[in-house]
Amino acid sequence: MMSIHRLFSGRAVIAALLVLAMACVAEVSAVASTSPTAGATLAGTAGCGRAPTLTNGTHTIQSGGKNRSFILSIPENYDNTRQHRLVFGFHWLGGTAGQVAGGGSDGDVYAHYGLRRLANNSAIFVAPQGINNGWGNSGGEDVTFVDDMIRRIDNDLCVDTTQRFALGFSYGGAMSYALACARPDVFRAVAAIAAPGGISGCSGGTQPFAYMGIHGINDNIGAGRGLRDRFVRNNGCTPQNPPEPAPGSRTHITTAYSGCREGYPVVWAAFDGGHQQGPVDGCAGCESGARSWVKEEIWSFFTGADPNPTPTTFRLQSQSAGRCLDVSGANSSNGAQMIIWDCHTGTNQQFTQTGQTLRVMGRCLDVPSNAASGARARIWDCTGGANQQWNVNTNGTVSNVQTGLCLDVNGGSTANGAAVIVWSCHTGVNQRWARA
Repeated sequence: MMSIHRLFSGRAVIAALLVLAMACVAEVSAVASTSPTAGATLAGTAGCGRAPTLTNGTHTIQSGGKNRSFILSIPENYDNTRQHRLVFGFHWLGGTAGQVAGGGSDGDVYAHYGLRRLANNSAIFVAPQGINNGWGNSGGEDVTFVDDMIRRIDNDLCVDTTQRFALGFSYGGAMSYALACARPDVFRAVAAIAAPGGISGCSGGTQPFAYMGIHGINDNIGAGRGLRDRFVRNNGCTPQNPPEPAPGSRTHITTAYSGCREGYPVVWAAFDGGHQQGPVDGCAGCESGARSWVKEEIWSFFTGADPNPTPTTFRLQSQSAGRCLDVSGANSSNGAQMIIWDCHTGTNQQFTQTGQTLRVMGRCLDVPSNAASGARARIWDCTGGANQQWNVNTNGTVSNVQTGLCLDVNGGSTANGAAVIVWSCHTGVNQRWARA
């Protein structure tokens, strides 16, 4: 059986204690709830509020005196008032940006290493093209290329600057590691799949950083351990020899290190296999991004939760009414509706944050997946659906990932019992909420 000590429950490890005032703190999962950006203010880019000029497809820019290209994938429901995650996927030696962006032989289900589908329109994806189909990073030129791409994207699109990620296979994993070393204040976390040592370099590499390593036991696993151990030390994690699967077990073991500095998790996933990016449990030597466990574990690391959570409860206070988001009648049943009420310490006003979900009374804040403006906000069993995921915006609004609509006190009412609905975002005070 696979043993997983992972990042799912509780408060967010690399995505976050969702902080809801305009000066709110972004703490995102482990990557999510013990965030490397803990204490930082959510900051949107210059592209927030602008009509974008960038489109899906290939773009060419000048970087270091050379023409460099990347493929951009923007959410279908892109909203320039919502801050989006930004995820870079680096190809392997001999690979191409097109293979990363298109998913190769697995097709769309594995586009951008399978994360695009899992993101469900919550992230912007970038597939850069390496020089000579690799990431030699001579003189730091590939890190500079990343800087230039970020500058171009940030100026045009609305990005959450605390939610930039990178991943890659083989040489692409080494490039992701190079960014962990060189740009720890720019990226939130990286995942390196089968990285063959630090062949893209490590300029810096002395600061703590949220890091995930994935490696086959038959693939010079010592190189992957070495990259991992740099951040075990930097992050102050408790040293250990994490368990790894036995040859022939056809499985993987994922371990989240304990004792790491808050916001700087280290996760190690070893699998029974070789130099692979899409190993499949229960299948010797199988390679399939569509069937592999890797994409879900990386996305969980980027957006998941602290394996040893200390849940923090908070109330959401309407800035127009001064009253708090409340489950009507303290009813814990599926479908119980949200209202505003005088703020108190009852459980029906006590929320916790797990990933992008807001939880109260053991259920998730929810709207129907096909909700239109005017639909009632409610609670429901947590399903992981985008209709239960919420973005916090710097203007104090809280928008639903599935619908793009904002939590709203119906009609701007300030009375106890006023209905809380979702409505087209307009930033009025009846749509602004603060953590209380």
